Amino acid sequence: MSAIAGANADSQSDTKSTAIVGGLVLARIYHRRARPKVNAFTYRAFYFCLNLKDIARLTRPMLSLDRLNLISFHRKDFGPLDGSDLEVWIRDILKSNGLSDVANGDIMLQGHPRVLGYVFNPVSFWFCHDQAGALRAVLAEVSNTFGEHHLYLVAHDDQRAIEPTDWLTSRKMFHVSPFLAVEGHYRFRFRLERGRMRADIHYYDEAEERDPKLVTYVDGERRDLSSGAVLCALLRHPLMTLVVVGLIHYQALKLWIKRARFHRKPEPPQQPLTR
Repeated sequence: MSAIAGANADSQSDTKSTAIVGGLVLARIYHRRARPKVNAFTYRAFYFCLNLKDIARLTRPMLSLDRLNLISFHRKDFGPLDGSDLEVWIRDILKSNGLSDVANGDIMLQGHPRVLGYVFNPVSFWFCHDQAGALRAVLAEVSNTFGEHHLYLVAHDDQRAIEPTDWLTSRKMFHVSPFLAVEGHYRFRFRLERGRMRADIHYYDEAEERDPKLVTYVDGERRDLSSGAVLCALLRHPLMTLVVVGLIHYQALKLWIKRARFHRKPEPPQQPLTR
């Protein structure tokens, strides 16, 4: 098999695990603002979902690691943003937050690669498992169009495994949209399967605790990371980064035309991580 993690797929096919086998994720991304101005849109994109142990072997004819190609994965686009070892970085975060004893297995990073040298990741996910393959913690790495980044680390307080029906809450601390205040909280849900993944993120403001003001999800089908799959993804989404950034600004324009309340960008939070 030509996928990075494909060699492990056959040996693990009969085991029950919530871990995602690394590969290419063809995803549908949905956003819906419910109030006071309704606005909804959907678009498609692709992600890489990689076991951190396999990143060093990420090479294909059209795919490169840390250098320019049609599609490339650069370690400096994630985590510490300096190109250093990503696994060392995330395990330090887990340790400093008391999760290293339970989240001691494989860690999968899901994010957009660079297309023609450019990338923008509104949110990347670090799925942290135990040695049996159960999901124990998720780090959501959020970026805004001002070049700022923030981390949300979610896990159960008692450190039990995260089930597909579980919702995890985190206080909103980071400015993303000028039409949403930095207040309230997020609720996260992760449903990970061998051939699919889904991440739901609901935002609740302080005015209404029962119904989310913003509903978003990423729902994707995992494919092997073969040269053919990479080529097909590139042909489907040749300008993926420009489309993602363009949609963000286009939807902002629509909300401005609808006279949604505008919030000036505050200073970023002093602490880079919210737990």
